[in-house]
Amino acid sequence: MARVLYISYDGMAEPLGQSQVIAYLEKLADDHQIHVISFEKPVDLDEPAKMEIPRRRLASAGIGWTPMRYHKRPSAAATLFDIARGQAVALWLARKLRIDIIHVRSYVPALIALPVKRLVGAKLLFDIRGFWADERVDGGIWPAKGWLYRTVKRLERRFFRAADHVVTLTEASVPVIKAFGYWDGPLPPITVIPTCADLDLFTPPPVPPPPEPFVFGYVGSFGTWYLMNETMALFRAILDRRPGARMLIVNRSEHEAVRTAAALAGIPAESIEIGGAPHAQVAALIQSMHAAGALIRPCFSKLSSAPTKLAEYLGCGVPCVGNTGVGDMEAILEGCGVGVVLKDFDQASLDAAADRILAIAADPNVRMRCRETALARFSLERGVAAYRSIYTELTHLN
Repeated sequence: MARVLYISYDGMAEPLGQSQVIAYLEKLADDHQIHVISFEKPVDLDEPAKMEIPRRRLASAGIGWTPMRYHKRPSAAATLFDIARGQAVALWLARKLRIDIIHVRSYVPALIALPVKRLVGAKLLFDIRGFWADERVDGGIWPAKGWLYRTVKRLERRFFRAADHVVTLTEASVPVIKAFGYWDGPLPPITVIPTCADLDLFTPPPVPPPPEPFVFGYVGSFGTWYLMNETMALFRAILDRRPGARMLIVNRSEHEAVRTAAALAGIPAESIEIGGAPHAQVAALIQSMHAAGALIRPCFSKLSSAPTKLAEYLGCGVPCVGNTGVGDMEAILEGCGVGVVLKDFDQASLDAAADRILAIAADPNVRMRCRETALARFSLERGVAAYRSIYTELTHLN
């Protein structure tokens, strides 16, 4: 049994924390002693009912939890403040709990963990989640080659060199990591664990939705990466072919922006349904869809991206429209016959994608193919088994 300190800069009260951290750790806690440090958004910390959900789940699994307040502004100074506080708390916990492994979720937790690893001698599992510095530049948040980018890239080298094991989300990112050339000697082991989903929750419906109206879906925020205008243009092309089609969007906070983008695409307001839903209710909404979208801005940093929504769509038996330049998207959708991959976003490409996804969705075997693909690639059990193996290997190195 390993004693594991898990550090996340995402909050456990957020849907991502519950689906992509707690869901794994609940199962890993059967074999290992785990304590979580997370940084919770003030809006969640100030609502006891929100905090009670992760608190109960973690406590019932025997997982310790130290929630800390996340600070946002001013951006760089707030993050440095959180890092300093996180280092002090992580060092105290690592000594108190005699931690064997520090499992860090992305770059900020890795920076928190570096001095702790040196001082207590724990093994470091660097779960990169993506090329964070490059994501900030590709997303227009940081200037290319600016001091923040250069600083984080220097730190990135230290993270990879300090890691005793690296986890990445996609096969496409592995040769990129190796090409960084950060190591003087042998590379640490690299394991690909894509973003998984609870496929006991995200299942096909007992009865497929009726063929009419055709429902094209989208789950999650659009934010920096997901292409809202292109998604609307794709649905407009579907609507041209199936005039009664509807678009169902499960989204927490961008309703006005979505309605504006839909209107600009010429989509009637009555053809769009948008609303939020707790994570536990999302599966039922996906089950009502015939096809769904996950169009992401293609760029260097997205080679390491594995969108959670893809696993959830396929788990529910729903084929998907994605695009090239995003992790293993093309290999999964086209290779497994469970969707369509756009190579361009011009009107001819959107029209062709609309024709193809309508045909794929009409295939009576597609839901079974989607489900089988999800089980083979994205099952939570598969991801947990991979982490369990890594924990065991790192424990034996101590």
